Amino acid sequence: MANPRTPWAALFLCLLISASTTISHSWKPRPRTPCRELVFYFHDILYNGQNYNNATAAIIGSPQWGNKTAMAVPFNFGDMVVFDDPITLDNNLHSPPVGRAQGMYFYDQKSIYGAWLGFSFLFNSTEHVGTLNFAGADPLMNKTRDISVIGGTGDFFMARGIATLQTDAFEGDVYFRLRVDIKLYECW
Repeated sequence: MANPRTPWAALFLCLLISASTTISHSWKPRPRTPCRELVFYFHDILYNGQNYNNATAAIIGSPQWGNKTAMAVPFNFGDMVVFDDPITLDNNLHSPPVGRAQGMYFYDQKSIYGAWLGFSFLFNSTEHVGTLNFAGADPLMNKTRDISVIGGTGDFFMARGIATLQTDAFEGDVYFRLRVDIKLYECW
């Protein structure tokens, strides 16, 4: 004797397979366009034991063989730096700052220059008020590097996106300037 539920179960299974096939073939990824694009520069001047008045960054941790006024050899491995750098709209260090970049980076590779960054842009100007928060690996030998925009406050409430970093200038271990191209894909 045939089970009366068998035809309904078979019909349900056919509908489920048909629906999943239709959905999987008709779904296409939507093109992602940023809801906001910004470009800033931040200027990092590392304390070297003689430039206290101008320094915006300091080594706060170093390996046993390192010290706090010079980067560790090789590849700065083990150094941890905190910073409070000016943010400008152009690459001139003496331009009026539109905010501050505050956070830390540490050198985490023994065989090549590489770092990990965690920082915020703090804005309090007529154009922007609030913060943008960033985190990610920074393979310094690449011309451009992408890190995540992981949130924000104020004008950038709950922002998400990508920041493309490019070393715009550097002078030894004491000064570097980063160009930061920000593309936000979630804007509230």
